[in-house]
Amino acid sequence: MTLPEIREADAPPEVAAIYGKLREAYGLPLVNLIWRHFATLPGVLPWAWASVAPALPLVPAATARLVAALEPLPSLPLGAGAAELAALYNRGNLSNLIVLTALLRGKQGHAEAPAGPPPAMLPAPPPLPRLDALSPKVLREVLALAGLHGHAGGVIPTLYLHLAHWPEVLAPLYAALSPMMAMGGIQSLRDRALGAASLEATALQPYLAQPPEPPAEALAAAREALAQFTGRVIAEMVPIGLMLRR
Repeated sequence: MTLPEIREADAPPEVAAIYGKLREAYGLPLVNLIWRHFATLPGVLPWAWASVAPALPLVPAATARLVAALEPLPSLPLGAGAAELAALYNRGNLSNLIVLTALLRGKQGHAEAPAGPPPAMLPAPPPLPRLDALSPKVLREVLALAGLHGHAGGVIPTLYLHLAHWPEVLAPLYAALSPMMAMGGIQSLRDRALGAASLEATALQPYLAQPPEPPAEALAAAREALAQFTGRVIAEMVPIGLMLRR
């Protein structure tokens, strides 16, 4: 069982409209998994988007500070294709780690966010593969990478699935990450990312909006997902993606 989501290609008009706003605001030609999951929960996607939208002009500077706080990082050079794909996911993961941590905490104080243009749009990657379209070998390798994290609820980090376009990198990536996981290296980097992102999230909280909340059951499910993604899923993929870009 995998985490429920509404993919961009399958999005109904009201979901597709918010996906388009997310792509424009982030300068990304894709929508990250946590937002695709929000679309399955009644009222959560519009609530989350409206909550964070005013703060987004502040995010590029915040993500630059987060990257600086994680340096120096080791390098995992697995080719230009993997590095270019990682650059897309790095922008999304760095931004979401900060923004969604602020969303989970909620608005504190009040400030008017400065207006600013969104980041330049990054080049579009190949379409995101579907699990059921992968060869048995590639599927095993994608699931093995996801299994390193041990996430609950069938969460498969989308970067791993997207790397199926470059199947030759999956086994070397597993070989590199497996000992880092076993020895606590990724967990240590995750904790550093969480510490830096926490400071940036605190600074964003006054800029959040307070739209009407979704139904209580959906909000509770969203908060559970936010805690999992900000606490582990995204926080672990931030250093992994940054190592792949090199």
